[in-house]
Amino acid sequence: MSNSDLRPSASHPKPATRSLSIVPIFMYHSIGEPPAGSSWPVLYVRTATFRHQLGILRALGYRLVGMSEAMPVLRGERRERVAVITFDDAYEDVFEHALPVLLEAGARATTYAVSGSLGGYNAWDAEKVGARKPLMNAELLREWRRQGMGVGAHTRTHARLPGMSPDALEAEVRGSREDLEAVLGCAVDQFCYPYGEMDDVIVGAVRDAGFVAATTTRRGRARSGDDLLRLRRIPVKRHLPLALFPFRVVTSYEDRRG
Repeated sequence: MSNSDLRPSASHPKPATRSLSIVPIFMYHSIGEPPAGSSWPVLYVRTATFRHQLGILRALGYRLVGMSEAMPVLRGERRERVAVITFDDAYEDVFEHALPVLLEAGARATTYAVSGSLGGYNAWDAEKVGARKPLMNAELLREWRRQGMGVGAHTRTHARLPGMSPDALEAEVRGSREDLEAVLGCAVDQFCYPYGEMDDVIVGAVRDAGFVAATTTRRGRARSGDDLLRLRRIPVKRHLPLALFPFRVVTSYEDRRG
């Protein structure tokens, strides 16, 4: 065999290599001003700041989407410059303050709801944060959905999942999906791990419950080809200077932090 036989030809081209898409998934909690006495105001992003952050992302060329819209890019089926907006816990202030800004910007987002606490408050950390923060009730969650936004599950009780019995784990994970689908009348296939806590058993329960993707609190930018049930996110908190916000997106800063 000659050397020429080893060279790629038109009939035997080299396999194409597809570059990975970087997909920043932003993690918010509350939008607006923290209540008096709150010991964790860091979880609140001012409404004006949130509006500026969305403007920066749009100026950088991103289409702002929820988790379901990002799935073709995350699966590597399509290349597109998308940034994902997510809100943990489905707080009422997100409906009141974030939704108008999202609609104004032509953006979409996903909120992760604790299905057993709709219309209630953050019983899981109210004492720690020094505030009872109202959660969206069923009607607000349906209206959020009617406005084009996405809803994912965040368990039934915002429980700590590691170490749970198989039955209790299934009730929290699969049960939250069933609850929300009954409320919304549509499929709910996105999940978020409470406190970011997960292991192989928990991930297996999420997969078995039919969720197609799940987000963590591990810091970093997601990429197409990542494990869809262990997706990293970029936390956005009150103290973040606006001038530094774009560096969370266009540099590897968050990846190193993760």
